[in-house]
Amino acid sequence: MSIVHTKIPEVIQLEPQVFADDRGFFFEVYNDRKFAQETGIVANFVQDNHSYSKQNVLRGLHYQIQQPQGKLVRAIVGTIFDVAVDIRKSSTTFGKWVGYELSAENKRLLWIPPGFAHGFLVLSEIAEVLYKTTDYYAPQGDRTILWNDPDLAIDWPLSTSPILSAKDQAGKPLRTAEVFD
Repeated sequence: MSIVHTKIPEVIQLEPQVFADDRGFFFEVYNDRKFAQETGIVANFVQDNHSYSKQNVLRGLHYQIQQPQGKLVRAIVGTIFDVAVDIRKSSTTFGKWVGYELSAENKRLLWIPPGFAHGFLVLSEIAEVLYKTTDYYAPQGDRTILWNDPDLAIDWPLSTSPILSAKDQAGKPLRTAEVFD
């Protein structure tokens, strides 16, 4: 596993070692011991989530103010543009974002720690995304930041208007959203 630190040091891109031959490929998606050794993060994953989305679907920017979740995200079908936004007021990178292409082809994963909002845009015809979380879903703490908040100025690779849920259309701008201290 290769570790790539992003412009926001707590957000980490992981590149697994893939063993491929004429039969196909094999790789270790997650190994708790290696993850801790390579990143210094001890994560206790308690839930796995799987989403299927069509092209131009944009999900996010989601977070939980109660029971905040760390997420280990990967695309197993198709390609997504995956985004993490630092929403920790005490952080030097508060309000900053990073975005990376994750795909079934590149097999990269993105670690998004608690205290960040998360979202993704489907770039391919369809995409299936799997992600592990460090805490359980808590609907009472579920929050959404507006995907196109001008203060964040996320450079989504859009060629048309995104397909959004009612929840995502009703997201709040960062300046009025409930965030972490």
